[in-house]
Amino acid sequence: MGILQRFKDIMAANINALLDKAEDPEKMIDQTMRNLTKDLGEVKKETAAVMADEQRCKRELDEVNNEIAKMQGYAEKALLAGNEGDAMKFLQQKNNLATKQQSLQQTYDVAAANAAKMRQMHDKLVNDINSLESRRDAIKAKIKVAKTQQKLNQMTSTMTDSASSIGAFERMEAKANAMLDQANAMTELNMTTAESSVDSLAAKYDAAPDAAVKDELEAMKAKLGLSATS
Repeated sequence: MGILQRFKDIMAANINALLDKAEDPEKMIDQTMRNLTKDLGEVKKETAAVMADEQRCKRELDEVNNEIAKMQGYAEKALLAGNEGDAMKFLQQKNNLATKQQSLQQTYDVAAANAAKMRQMHDKLVNDINSLESRRDAIKAKIKVAKTQQKLNQMTSTMTDSASSIGAFERMEAKANAMLDQANAMTELNMTTAESSVDSLAAKYDAAPDAAVKDELEAMKAKLGLSATS
């Protein structure tokens, strides 16, 4: 009965907990089903052996019952024929067979109970395996969906990282543009200042001096003995 105890242990175990610990739940499900199928083969052999034993015990019991009935019939025929001595012999044989019948009946009762129990366990194992087959397909479908979702999550994460990188690139580009605009503005301001200084200096020399100032300048040159300019 060790195989049946193993089956009970498997069915009592928390399948979901086992799957959580497994690196590959799908492979573990398949392995569990292979183990159960193998166990079913052993249970079939055990059940067949117990049922065969039951049939043997039933056949021996039926044979004894038939013999008892036969001795009973012979005893009655002997009495009808007026042969009490023969009747007594047939009844004695019947009593001997009755003792054997009692032993065979007990053996058969035990064999029949064992066969019924084994058949019940066999049928339950078959039903449980069929149920697990359906659950296996459902679990495999969930695993497939979960793997697909994980891939999508990884792709989404990659896209998020890419978007973040693009955003950082765009910020750097905007900063570079601002620096360039500031440099251009400073250049423009510097050029404007230089042009203004030159223009002011040119205006200084382009302006015509006042006539009175010019006459006073010439008089000062004459007084100082400087040659006059035209």
